[in-house]
Amino acid sequence: MKTVAIVGRTNVGKSTLFNKLCHKRLALVHDRPGVTRDRKEATATLKEQTFRLIDTAGLEKTTELAKAMWEQTRVAISEADVIVMVSDARTEMNALDRDLARELHKTHKPVLLVANKCESDKQKQNLGDFYQLGLGEPICLSAEHKLGFDILAGKLLPLIQAPEEESLENERPLKLAVVGRPNVGKSTLINKMLGKNRLLTGPEAGVTRDAISVNWEWEGKKIQLTDTAGLRKFGKISDDLEKMSGEDTQNAIDFAEVVVLVLDVGQPLERQDLLIASRVLKEGRCLVIALNKWDTVENPQKVWGPLKERMYESLQQVKDLNVIPVSAKTGYGLKQLMEAVFKVYALWNKRIPTHKLNVFLDMMKEAHPTPLAKNGRRVPLKYMTQVSTRPPTFVIFTTNPDRLPDSYIRYLSNGLRDEFGITGIPVRIQLRKRENPFAEKDNKKI
Repeated sequence: MKTVAIVGRTNVGKSTLFNKLCHKRLALVHDRPGVTRDRKEATATLKEQTFRLIDTAGLEKTTELAKAMWEQTRVAISEADVIVMVSDARTEMNALDRDLARELHKTHKPVLLVANKCESDKQKQNLGDFYQLGLGEPICLSAEHKLGFDILAGKLLPLIQAPEEESLENERPLKLAVVGRPNVGKSTLINKMLGKNRLLTGPEAGVTRDAISVNWEWEGKKIQLTDTAGLRKFGKISDDLEKMSGEDTQNAIDFAEVVVLVLDVGQPLERQDLLIASRVLKEGRCLVIALNKWDTVENPQKVWGPLKERMYESLQQVKDLNVIPVSAKTGYGLKQLMEAVFKVYALWNKRIPTHKLNVFLDMMKEAHPTPLAKNGRRVPLKYMTQVSTRPPTFVIFTTNPDRLPDSYIRYLSNGLRDEFGITGIPVRIQLRKRENPFAEKDNKKI
């Protein structure tokens, strides 16, 4: 049974959350800070998943009693598999929040950040400081009114699976889809991977009509391998069945984690290839390009250079895209192809510490300052944090997000890839407005 510890400052709603998760009034709840002094334990159930839940004392200013309470909280943190840090969305971040976040970072355990007392949009719009803690996207919640519990459950449930279920989760196969235009050798390539003629192949286009998934292992790693129908230009499709096949292929892309786009080296890179690649990247999926029928090339150097150059020019969303020459007929390049698949998959799941991101942001601003706003001042970029993976997604806070041009965001995106080695995958940067805390005071003075 997994253990979840609820931690945070005094009077942020930890015990209320504890009671709601237990479906019982087990912990005392009062407006007075510091009601909970010892750690309280109970067995809780979330969507038929049972786990051990610990309520802890709130962090206070240093006193002898506060020190003893903190030691109890430390024990809870050390015993926990998952930690829920609760903060009050109605109040500003303070030193205790930051100190606790630093302690939690040291544990290297999963931490869910809850912004409690979010009963209205006003509180939800004022969560900028929460990102400074480096614990990802805050979960907006009202423990008292049980608002936002579905979001919390969705984040918490995968982390508290029972050992038997957890082992199955760890063995979940990587979802790999093989896509491309008709007759470029997708099914033949998959048959070569499997070592048997599992899928129908033929010289005519359109043999594969619907997406076929096959379970496979490569060097002990489980993979759900999906063959798809060839995608032609939508304007050229008149047959209803082909339209359905195309939709099935697009669904396979949407649900994949890594997509291999197969190109025929004997045919020039067409606009349809670029459209397929762009869709994969737009959906935030990893993309690897397999340059098939390499065994037919007489002068590889003459073909390789111009083709890679055109691809990099056409697909500017991803720098240093993985392009692997392969032969579905002979098996040439399949090992390199699968190595590239797992390489981009690891990068897709990569997380970068907040302090490293802000050192990077300062370095980029120093090298190339942000443009000037209408008031003659440069657009301020306050701080940066990573809010999610798959793909890596970053948030930068500024008081003037509309004033930062796309060219500067591309500059930061390229810098991220170079600095942290996250090349060959989509990277997303979002701007969020952080209100100026002095604006209202200045207006009053005027």
